[in-house]
Amino acid sequence: MIRAGLVLLLAVGACSSATPAAGPPDLADHRGRFVVSCAPSHTGFDDPLLLPGRAGASHLHEFFGNVAIDEGDRDRRVAAASVAGADTTCETAADRASYWVPALLDEDGARIAPDAIDAYYRAGRGVEPTDVVAYPSGLGVVAGGGPDRDPPPTSVVGWSCSANPRRSAAPPDCEGELRLRVTFPDCWDGSDLHGDDHRGHMAYSGVEGCPAAHPVAVPQLELVVRYPASGGEELSLSSGPIDTAHADFWNLWEPAALEREVRACLHGDVVCGNAAG
Repeated sequence: MIRAGLVLLLAVGACSSATPAAGPPDLADHRGRFVVSCAPSHTGFDDPLLLPGRAGASHLHEFFGNVAIDEGDRDRRVAAASVAGADTTCETAADRASYWVPALLDEDGARIAPDAIDAYYRAGRGVEPTDVVAYPSGLGVVAGGGPDRDPPPTSVVGWSCSANPRRSAAPPDCEGELRLRVTFPDCWDGSDLHGDDHRGHMAYSGVEGCPAAHPVAVPQLELVVRYPASGGEELSLSSGPIDTAHADFWNLWEPAALEREVRACLHGDVVCGNAAG
C-alpha cells in the first residue's frame, strides 16, 4: 500500500507474477523480487530520453520491451502517452516499459545481437521492502557509464558469465552466455520524472536506506542482458570502449499491474517469476 504521505507524490495504480551512494550491493538484503524476461524488440540510432525528437542522433541501441519506441517527441510526456498502450516483447504483457543498451560489437566492429534481457525488481540496500512504492508513470532513468563519464564501479555495471554471476569490469571469457549487468538507483526525489541528465533525480540507497534528498524508495532494477558470446578483450560498444556500458529504463508499465507486483512480491518478500539470469 502506498503510504498517505506519498499519495501526492506518486500517481500509480496497483498483475502479479504470484549525491548518489557508492553503488548497490550484488543482489538484495531481501529475498522478495519479481523478474520479467523480454526478447529484443528492435535496434535504432535513437534515444528518446537523452535525445528526444532527434531521429538517428544517437549511437546504436538495442531495445527491449515496448515495440513502439523510437526517437519520440521532444515533449517526453507526449512521447510516453503515444507509446503507453503499445505491444511488448516482455513475457509479462503489462510490462510495456522500454529498456535499452548500446550495441555490443566484436573485434571487427560487427554487432553481436543479444538473446534477451532479464529485469529483476527488488528492494534496495537498507530499504524496508514494505516502504517501496511503484515507479511513477513516465519515469526515465539512465544508469552506468558513458563517453564523458568516469567508469562506474562493478556494483553498478559489470560483466559475468552464465555459469558465474560474479561481476568483472571487462567481459570475461565464458564457456556459456556472456552477460551485462546494470543496477539502477532505487531512490527518487519525489518530483522530477527525468532530471537534467536522467540521473540527478535518482540516487542509490545505502545501509540506512534512501538519502534525504531522494526520500522515495522505488524498486531497484537490475538489468541482465544475455549475449551468445564468449567474452574476451576485443569487444567494444557502440558508445565507445567497454567502460562506457550503461542502460536506460523508461517506465511505461501498466500502473495498476506494477503496483500489484510491488505489493505481492516485494512487500510479501517472495520471489515472483523466473529468468535465466
